[in-house]
Amino acid sequence: MPLKLFGFTLGKKDIAQEEKPEQSSFALPSAIDNDGAVTITQNAYYGTYVDLDGAVKNELELITKYREMSMHPECEMAIDEIVNEAIARDEDGVIVELDLTKLKQPETIKKKINDEFKHIQKLLNFQNLADDLFKRWYIDGRLYYHIVVNEKQPKQGIQELRFIDPRKIRKVREVKQDRDPRTGANVIKAITEYYIYNDKGFISQAGSSSQTVAAPGLRITTDSVINVNSGLMDSKNTYVVSYLHKAIKSLNQLRMIEDAIVIYRISRAPERRVFYIDVGNLPKGKAEQYLRDIMIKYRNKMVYDASTGELRDDRKHLSMLEDFWLPRREGGKGTEITTLPPGQNLGELADVNYFQKKLLQSLNVPYSRLEPQEGGIVGLGRTTEVSRDELKFNKFVDRLRNKFSIMFDQALETQLALKGVCTREEWNEFKEFVSYNYKQNTSFKEMHEVELLRERLSTLNLVDPYVGKYYSSQWIKRKVLRFTDEEIEEIQKEIAEDPDSNVPMQVSLQQQLAPQEEPPPPPEDNGADADQQPQDNVSDEDQRDDNKSLTPDLDAEVDRLASVSQMNKYKKFR
Repeated sequence: MPLKLFGFTLGKKDIAQEEKPEQSSFALPSAIDNDGAVTITQNAYYGTYVDLDGAVKNELELITKYREMSMHPECEMAIDEIVNEAIARDEDGVIVELDLTKLKQPETIKKKINDEFKHIQKLLNFQNLADDLFKRWYIDGRLYYHIVVNEKQPKQGIQELRFIDPRKIRKVREVKQDRDPRTGANVIKAITEYYIYNDKGFISQAGSSSQTVAAPGLRITTDSVINVNSGLMDSKNTYVVSYLHKAIKSLNQLRMIEDAIVIYRISRAPERRVFYIDVGNLPKGKAEQYLRDIMIKYRNKMVYDASTGELRDDRKHLSMLEDFWLPRREGGKGTEITTLPPGQNLGELADVNYFQKKLLQSLNVPYSRLEPQEGGIVGLGRTTEVSRDELKFNKFVDRLRNKFSIMFDQALETQLALKGVCTREEWNEFKEFVSYNYKQNTSFKEMHEVELLRERLSTLNLVDPYVGKYYSSQWIKRKVLRFTDEEIEEIQKEIAEDPDSNVPMQVSLQQQLAPQEEPPPPPEDNGADADQQPQDNVSDEDQRDDNKSLTPDLDAEVDRLASVSQMNKYKKFR
């Protein structure tokens, strides 16, 4: 009788739940292609083997290689730059907040989800270890946590989240296939997934990919493990790789060029002497012995001992770093001592800088951020320094945050289901409307926002004279200032409630569009103030000229018609 625990079963019975697809197909669902699980046929064994230029043969060595890469100075600087950009804190120490504004659920449900999210952060100690968790996930390319639950009282929720070394756990997917009698193709009937944990890790035999070995270990259900990976797969879509994977070649080349430069400069830096010793007509054997005796007599090698701090005479065999002793036969120039010049252009580092840039490009980090002379964009605030590389780097960090947030989705799915807030199916619908807002570093965000605001205000000044003639105020708010309907309504409300605000844009535009009313005529005053009325400066001659009509014939005709009209009215009245 197998013993069942939460997430474990000790015995021969398979604990993995069988999942039958609703539609028949010969291919796996696309949603599970990038989880890094080993796909095998039912009741089969599996082994892990991969050969990356003959250097890595299993997943254990692959993860170990990533961790060794992270210790290289340039690579470590790039990783720290990414982690510092992705994990930022505000004044209150908050790193990430849950955004539930788009979730169409009652406020009580939203409050419970937010409370459980804070509980998950507390279990992870996310407030203090967020940088380490993100760095660990970025380097290894995967992150595993075991969900510990009180089996007697599961409604208490998750009690603990224990980290699992990714080198000791693997996900396995068993695919049960059946042959279609009509087409003869293998059709997937059921898919079974589970994890296998082995404390000693998984080391397969070296050889071809067809060789397999049994993988002993403890089977664990999928709902008791949190698995967050990078989403990147190798060329064969078999292994999950880290973001450092594409930097392996660049880092190896940088190491080789640095070692070559060091060896060349050590060997060519000193000025070596050449001793031409006259051996006369001595035979070859005696000539060599004579040369060796002189070399030992006059030659010494002072070596600094770092352990004791002393100088000692370490006489050894002749090497490329020491003086040259050459015999010279009789009839030559005789004994002579000359000096060989050292190597030239030993200060050139163009090739090293080239491979450093290649390494940073493979890690998507702007090269200016790691150059102290350049200064980057930190603390300067000039819009000219918001380069295209910075925009690309900011978007890359946003993608990393989105993938890292899957850890919260999986933890909340189990926590809410145990607490009875919602079912797993309901959470799969909720999470489409749930987002995680990470705090941004002010160095880039503020400069980018100021730059956008400056450009929008400049455009507003250009189109403002055409308001009411070619453009409406609502069009300017939406197209130029890029306001949403909610923002327009909120701004108008704030302007109306703010007594100290200036004339708002909406009011000024309405005043521009409103028709201009004629001012009322001044009141007539024939009283005592008549004598105080201002006198015009028009002369009498000008007034006489103004009284003369310019159209006397037209005036006479108007007077005649007016008299006729008056006579007709008089006759009608009588």
